[in-house]
Amino acid sequence: MVDMTEPRVFGDPYETPDGTTVLPVHRPVGVFAVRDGQAKWEPAYDATRVALLGVGVGLVAATLAGIAMVHRPPWPDLRARGR
Repeated sequence: MVDMTEPRVFGDPYETPDGTTVLPVHRPVGVFAVRDGQAKWEPAYDATRVALLGVGVGLVAATLAGIAMVHRPPWPDLRARGR
């Protein structure tokens, strides 16, 4: 029986069919995979997808800023009258 009153960082280890022992980690989210005596950290997110999202947001921001700088306002020009 697991005592749920005390905080846990690591989950219960389990072994996959190929012999890898997986140890879930709750903070930060991911797992330690132990294969052939070597431990490797596997994050629960895809770093490539996060990087592509950042590039996409940057491109959209640059496009909108460029449009805002080139576009003239819809109201007429306000000019001071000469003397």
